[in-house]
Amino acid sequence: MIPNNARILFQGDSVTDCDRDRRVAAPNLPNGLGKGYVFMIAGQLLAKRPNDGLLVFNRGCKGDRVWHLLERWKQDCIQLKPDVVSIVIGGNDLWDKLEHRYDGTVQDFDQQFHELLSLTRAELPHARLIVGEPFVLRCCIVDDRWFPAFDAYRAVTKRYADGFGALFVPLQSMFDEATRIAPPEFWAPDGIHPSVAGHHLIAQTWLRTAGVV
Repeated sequence: MIPNNARILFQGDSVTDCDRDRRVAAPNLPNGLGKGYVFMIAGQLLAKRPNDGLLVFNRGCKGDRVWHLLERWKQDCIQLKPDVVSIVIGGNDLWDKLEHRYDGTVQDFDQQFHELLSLTRAELPHARLIVGEPFVLRCCIVDDRWFPAFDAYRAVTKRYADGFGALFVPLQSMFDEATRIAPPEFWAPDGIHPSVAGHHLIAQTWLRTAGVV
């Protein structure tokens, strides 16, 4: 999945961003990778393959919905010429709607996510795609208002991952399984943003899906 000299790009919202320093554009630098799952994946990849020329970029942006990705895709994806593109998006598309900050629907999300993957395939035909399932845990911010609507957003990402030949990282089922071991707050204190342990689970599941571990 990840060839030698690959340029690996992580995209998404605050879960991917995780307080990265946006002034740091170069790959493989700790401040530019953030404090979450991207940093953990990069560390494991680079330590395991120190001589393979891997370059890891984080361009996640806090607060993004899928249409934000579309707006900045040329600069923050296409122009970087990545060999691997990993996307985790969808939580804000529903959360902002529930909080009356956005009036988009799941049909809008469907159209925009399809457009995003279509654009990526057209401009980067040889890039390998990885789609992470959007996820929430039932605690704090996440209440009954989220369901069953959120399941429809998750389904969109799975359908288009399959349709575009992307690897699909099943993050919701991963966290559902984890809550059998510890309560939801342990993995994501507000139900949306992972703890250190939650980010570790994402990183390990991503690496397994990509065939790295």
